[in-house]
Amino acid sequence: MKLSVWARTGLTVGVIDALWAVVLTAAYGRSQAALWQGVASVPFGQSMLTGGTSAVFVGLMVHFGVAFFWSAVFLAAHASSPALQRATRSPLGVALVAMVYGPLIWTLMSLVFIPLRTGNPAPAITGRWLIQFAGHMCFVGYPIVRTVARAAHGTNAPR
Repeated sequence: MKLSVWARTGLTVGVIDALWAVVLTAAYGRSQAALWQGVASVPFGQSMLTGGTSAVFVGLMVHFGVAFFWSAVFLAAHASSPALQRATRSPLGVALVAMVYGPLIWTLMSLVFIPLRTGNPAPAITGRWLIQFAGHMCFVGYPIVRTVARAAHGTNAPR
């Protein structure tokens, strides 16, 4: 795995997904600070919910850490799978892979990893959960898959 591709992928998805989270948070009428404090509370506990600006910063760092993690997972899968490499040679293939990978990330994070880490039950599947599920196709899966595909396949890769 090339470090530069991993860095570009992690930063790209981290920024795009953060913007998506900010827009959703505003649409729901929630506090932007509470968004990132909530992210920080997953690995560092409930005290982060009232941690002020420092907890917001920690939440942003956690968010980018997660973006880099899932970017590394896809990079490793792509590097080791000729079928995945073939699938990402076309714009349609990139979109189809993203339609699987992004929602897979959301499902694993929301239903498995976060509940395991916090001890809280998995959330109910509601309209908001489904919005995140669908949004992860566009704002998480697609940036990861597209960035990796362009790096792997050169200038003829999907734009």
